Amino acid sequence: MIIAGSVVCCFFNSSIVTRNKQFKTYLCAVIVVENLCKSYGTQKAIDSISFSASAGRVTGFLGPNGAGKSTTMKILSGFLAPDGGTVEIADVNILEQALEAKRLLGYLPENNPLYLDLYVKESLAVLADIHQLKNKKSRIAEVIEMTGLGPQQHQKAGALSKGFRQRLGLAQAILHDPSVLILDEPTSGLDPNQVLDIRNLIKELGKTKTVLLSTHILQEVEVICEQVMILSRGELIADHPKQTLLDLHPGKSLEQIFAQLTCNY
Repeated sequence: MIIAGSVVCCFFNSSIVTRNKQFKTYLCAVIVVENLCKSYGTQKAIDSISFSASAGRVTGFLGPNGAGKSTTMKILSGFLAPDGGTVEIADVNILEQALEAKRLLGYLPENNPLYLDLYVKESLAVLADIHQLKNKKSRIAEVIEMTGLGPQQHQKAGALSKGFRQRLGLAQAILHDPSVLILDEPTSGLDPNQVLDIRNLIKELGKTKTVLLSTHILQEVEVICEQVMILSRGELIADHPKQTLLDLHPGKSLEQIFAQLTCNY
């Protein structure tokens, strides 16, 4: 099991230290995944992966296409059942207490499903009612301001550009103020100015929430992520604080490290 770059030792005293470190990691972790497996027919999408993600940081979830990132995120968000393993969100088992766990989650999937016939503000109002928000109007106004949707709030979602649809998807994910955010390619389709705005928002959200961020833009990881996990062929091949990962590969950029690890695996 890879937990925040911990090392398995053969010596008795070192093993105790290692287990204590793992125990402390789990104590502060909000997402805890153990031995997660999922196959599609004979193809293993994810193969017994284990990791944790802590509050107050943004964790980059990286991997080439087909590595198993989206499958993992769908399982973590309760949209897909695994073949084996466990997922806990703030000590709530998502397989056994799905509704309670989902209340803690905000999820922006890769395909960003929207109600295209609803106006932006109307779409958020519908979700606010589903979440039974007591401060509905003020929270919708706050989220519209946070995601820069003010000028578009009276447009239908179907009339929005791809970039503003992404903003609306993110607004929906954070509307109920969840403690955990799972974001799959949140800056896809945004122009450079929009990318900067959303990156800053994610970084700010990461100060108080647990954010799991999947992206192919390694510059994004360098700017906003404190922890980096890399998947390849359904297996977790790296899980370290970003600086530790860079220190383990002196003189190499994150892009070079990613290429080395995933091409050689």
